[in-house]
Amino acid sequence: MSLPKKNQTYTYTDYLSWPEDIRAEIIDGIPFMHATPSRIHQEILSELHRQIANFLVGTDCKVYPAPFHVVLGLENEDEKDSKDVFEPDITVVCDSAKLDDDGCKGSPDLVMEITSPSTARKDKIEKFNKYEQAGVHEFWIIEPQDKVVSVFTLDEKQRFGRPGVYSENDKVKVSIFADMVIDLNMVFSW
Repeated sequence: MSLPKKNQTYTYTDYLSWPEDIRAEIIDGIPFMHATPSRIHQEILSELHRQIANFLVGTDCKVYPAPFHVVLGLENEDEKDSKDVFEPDITVVCDSAKLDDDGCKGSPDLVMEITSPSTARKDKIEKFNKYEQAGVHEFWIIEPQDKVVSVFTLDEKQRFGRPGVYSENDKVKVSIFADMVIDLNMVFSW
């Protein structure tokens, strides 16, 4: 299959037919191609993954760094018509029934997005709304340029409440785990 075109809509079935070296997401059927991440982005991603993976040793939860796709809106593994396929920077899944060889089908427990100037609007608005609607328990937006992290958790109405906002010298408790704390000083230590 050829590269996805902006003026067409696509589904998860289409996504699976694209070449493996294509890095893209689909939001409401519209494809968005990914640029190669910066060195700073990758350092942040690596440190977040390291801290989370170390904590999760011996638990039923798994952490996946990008590229790893998450398909929202699939209730049944035979369905392939979702128009929302994401590639979060960090994905934590505690329900193994949502995992298959292709990625995660359904709502992860924790998602982290590291913004760049070209992705900030999409991460803060479109993905925020999709993750909230899908019931992601906790969503982090990491802004490298300002060394700021915004943490959103679902409230009792299944909406993301007011964010906790943290800077590079903070240690942030991950709400979905009783004892997990992320040291932002190490995350932003490039």
